[in-house]
Amino acid sequence: MLVAVKEGRAAPDFTLTSDSGESVSLSQFKGSSVVLYFYPKDDTPGCTVEACEFTAGIEAFQQLDAVVLGCSPDTPTTHRTFIAKHGLRITLLSDSETTVLRRFAAWGTKTMYGRESEGVIRSTVLIDPAGRVAFHWPKVKAAGHADEVREKLASLRG
Repeated sequence: MLVAVKEGRAAPDFTLTSDSGESVSLSQFKGSSVVLYFYPKDDTPGCTVEACEFTAGIEAFQQLDAVVLGCSPDTPTTHRTFIAKHGLRITLLSDSETTVLRRFAAWGTKTMYGRESEGVIRSTVLIDPAGRVAFHWPKVKAAGHADEVREKLASLRG
């Protein structure tokens, strides 16, 4: 089920398995901001850049009382390998059935090198401490995106 992500609307709650094998629900972060970013595949060039940039800025996100969650269809095992290889300090969630990806409009038709395919649309949702969508980036470029998200979060927090 595809859901339009709209600012001010409650973000759909979910529970997914994290890289550590634990169940993670959006609702457990009430009271903190959540950066929920969707990416296609562990250990590919763009996804590595994005994950490493979020990791490099993790202290700044924490100072803004924000949690960074990456989400892809990859397995927790693949996530652990990706985290270990690149020294990542963010939580990665597994959505192998693409349920959450679809609910956040991060799954659909995309064009790459002139060919259309179904898959993950690289995007990010910033969720405020009350669980509402504060900002949505429906299509992003990996390089520099973590800084853009941090700047937006800082501006929203005043």
